[in-house]
Amino acid sequence: MKRWKLVLIAVVAVGATTALVACAGKAGKDKAEKSETSAASTNAGASNAKGQLTLGAAASLEKVFSDKIIPMFNEKYPDIKVTGTYDSSGKIQAQIEEGAKIDVFFSAATKQMDELDEKGLMDTASIHPMLENKLVMIAAKDKAEQFTSFEQIANAKKVAIGDPKSVPAGAYAKEVLESMEIWDAVQDKLSLGSNVTEVLNWVADGSASVGLVYTTDAKKLADKVSVIEEAPEGTLKEKIVYPIGIVKNSDNAAAAKIFVDFLKTDAVKQVFVESGFTVE
Repeated sequence: MKRWKLVLIAVVAVGATTALVACAGKAGKDKAEKSETSAASTNAGASNAKGQLTLGAAASLEKVFSDKIIPMFNEKYPDIKVTGTYDSSGKIQAQIEEGAKIDVFFSAATKQMDELDEKGLMDTASIHPMLENKLVMIAAKDKAEQFTSFEQIANAKKVAIGDPKSVPAGAYAKEVLESMEIWDAVQDKLSLGSNVTEVLNWVADGSASVGLVYTTDAKKLADKVSVIEEAPEGTLKEKIVYPIGIVKNSDNAAAAKIFVDFLKTDAVKQVFVESGFTVE
């Protein structure tokens, strides 16, 4: 009798174990199927996105986007056509405030992004600090030997910087020169550019003796300009950070999100690094 009971208990135990294994297997299968369905849904959303997308970005970003990143994106998402408009961050900000059809804003400073966000014009959750840059003093190749440091900017005949009122690079330049107590000494020598690219070109063609631009800009025309020195440590209160975000009234928010997510991929980050930026 005892032997019979032992056999019965063993049979029940085996049955219970089999049932548990079967349930676990089914749960795992259901979870996998759910994951595959979710992934398929996400991929379908990306593949279904199409139409026009306008990027409003700082002038210092034009070359890397036009030459490399936008072509990379178009290859992966041929149904989304990206058009870039590039100028000083202040001017792009003004365009967005005036209702321009811009979907993604990539600023060269947090100031312009923050102001737009405070006015309710940005999708706050989408704002992300993307890149970091440096401010440098440059001179044309044939004049570079005349300068060895930032302090000597006061000896230049013509100094080019972006307009501090609308160009982040110009605002940074003014902050550095004020910190070094030579802002007043260069007032009569200043040429104010409408964007940092204009400043770069003035120095390259000899219209200005020296200029203050970003490291990435100097790298674009390395055959025509030389970097004299990076802005001395401590002359800027904060790092030069480039935030990106989606404009709230975007006509194609789905495509805008795909584009912004694409910029965060390792392949695109590498392109930014090769262009002289530091990725946040």
